[in-house]
Amino acid sequence: MQELKRAARMLLALTALTGVIYPLAVTAVAQVVMPSAANGSLITADGEVVGSSLIGQGFADPKHFWSRASATSPTGYNGAASSGSNQGPLNDALADAVKSRVAALVDADPQRRTPVPVDLVTASASGLDPHVSVAGARYQVARVAAARGLAPDAVQKLVDEHTAGRDLSVLGEPRVNVLELNLALDAMHR
Repeated sequence: MQELKRAARMLLALTALTGVIYPLAVTAVAQVVMPSAANGSLITADGEVVGSSLIGQGFADPKHFWSRASATSPTGYNGAASSGSNQGPLNDALADAVKSRVAALVDADPQRRTPVPVDLVTASASGLDPHVSVAGARYQVARVAAARGLAPDAVQKLVDEHTAGRDLSVLGEPRVNVLELNLALDAMHR
């Protein structure tokens, strides 16, 4: 019986430590050190939350830059279901999906004759990547400019302004956050 009491006390102590005290301490430190990230890196427009800089969103309007494809289910860009498709390069379903995405991009800008950047037709490992490559953004400049009646140089300048470099100057690749870029585009027409 003595062992059972000790085990129960240890269970309660560890539950309090690892289930209450530690999470509260980590949350408090995060709120002080990096409050934006701790609260989801939310993006607001006109006083309303429109998304997060960390989670991709789908855009289908030709007036907007399009995001990477999403592999989440049951719907795309589902933040509660982050996952990849686990389809390999020899998978027929992946090949068909890539072909249809390439066709959609070509149909949206038929004069464009350059190869479609791979990140525009494939999903990221999480299925929620909020960024496209600089090449992916540049590929879409002519379509977005034409759809909005803007000069391509003005749209390209906006892409350049919203291009983030490598983290710590060495990690990752330069990239463009699609939601932030589209919000900047929308702000140009106000």
